[in-house]
Amino acid sequence: MSDIGKIKRIFFSMGLLLFASELWKQCTLTFILNDGIYDFWYFPFQLCSIPMYLLLVFPFLENNSHSKVIFTFLMDYSLLSGIFVFFDTSGMQYPIISLTMHSYVWHIILIIIGISSGIILYRFFKPNFASFWKATGLFIGCAIIAQCLNLSISQYAQINMFYISPFEPATQTFFSSIYRYLGFGIYMISYLCAIVLGAFLFHLLWKKFFYDKL
Repeated sequence: MSDIGKIKRIFFSMGLLLFASELWKQCTLTFILNDGIYDFWYFPFQLCSIPMYLLLVFPFLENNSHSKVIFTFLMDYSLLSGIFVFFDTSGMQYPIISLTMHSYVWHIILIIIGISSGIILYRFFKPNFASFWKATGLFIGCAIIAQCLNLSISQYAQINMFYISPFEPATQTFFSSIYRYLGFGIYMISYLCAIVLGAFLFHLLWKKFFYDKL
């Protein structure tokens, strides 16, 4: 088996670990905290949940260009989501300490995966801006799916995937003011564009301080 094949198997194993821990989290939330009623607020389709799904598809990617896009997504978008959540940890707090610990460990793993992906990209794929824009297309596709979930489930339960539901107020610092004064449409566009800009800056930092030095 090639080196990249072994790496994909390792990443797939990490995906299985994340999936198993997410399954435990969902069961704990449902049966211990919510009397057996599923709470869609915790449905695992936030930006920090996407890496779990991407890691699980690695064994089925025969095309290296597809692998390159996913590694780029993990390097930029997942690393961004893993780091910036620590600037506001309110969403990581739960009534049960094990759930809080799970949330912290999950995001630390995202950081490790993101950094590892950046190193792997240099070693095997030579990242470029074309792969970043393809990863951005993947992000936009996930945001569209998230909004479809928001629109379809909100009539039955409270849900706010990617924090862009038109039925839930914005709570993020700065963006809540945009929501309040300029409305949902401007808020959603500015929020998603800010994520893309943040990921792009991460991509530039990788290029400036890592790839250009090797």
